[in-house]
Amino acid sequence: MRIKILGSGCANCAAMERATRTALAHLGWQATIEHITDYPTIASYGVMSTPALVLNEHVLLTGRVPSTDQVADLLATSAPQAAAEPSSKNADGTLG
Repeated sequence: MRIKILGSGCANCAAMERATRTALAHLGWQATIEHITDYPTIASYGVMSTPALVLNEHVLLTGRVPSTDQVADLLATSAPQAAAEPSSKNADGTLG
């Protein structure tokens, strides 16, 4: 499972990452978490408001910092779907 936090590296992005790590721990899951700060890369996901939470190349949330419980709910409901669906991004990184 790959999780990306998209944003400039501001306090809200750090809060999103903390909430995500805590949610993963509560779920008993392990994931690779990457923080993406490059604006062209962020825009390639169609994200115009950060921070954003991305699971396996699927944008789950943008523009706000969710609670740990909200992140856990998003991950629990989205992980099976994200794993089953083909990536929405092309090999070159653009949206498909």
